[in-house]
Amino acid sequence: MTPQRDLFAGFERMRREIDELFGDVSERQTGLRGRGFSPSVDVHYVDDPPRAVVRVDLAGVDIRDLALEIRGRQLLIAGERRPAQAAGRLYQQIEIEHGPFRRIVELGADVVADQGRASYEDGVLEVEIPLARPDESVRRVRIGEPGP
Repeated sequence: MTPQRDLFAGFERMRREIDELFGDVSERQTGLRGRGFSPSVDVHYVDDPPRAVVRVDLAGVDIRDLALEIRGRQLLIAGERRPAQAAGRLYQQIEIEHGPFRRIVELGADVVADQGRASYEDGVLEVEIPLARPDESVRRVRIGEPGP
């Protein structure tokens, strides 16, 4: 079963890429980095059984700092990557971003939210959500008298 593609599913990715592009320019001009980070996400679909699979790169994030929600065709992933304890350290370079994050992943098909399940191993969150079966039933609609 091939999921029905949502024409607008790619807009969220495009918006993020534009935000990242302009964010990089402002960081170079001001010398300041933004607070928080945006984890990388992969989404693919599997046929047997039909489901969406979302993988999120969350290295260094404690599972207790993660929250997931499914709203319609959106998977919300929120949490926080806490900074390493810096007591007694003299840093030469700091590039690993930390802070709160919130990602909304637009799914390209309707899903059965209450049957979703997630696992977290080696810094990778994997969420599997069964796809909803298309409603192919035929319903007769009675034609009534015109209203007043």
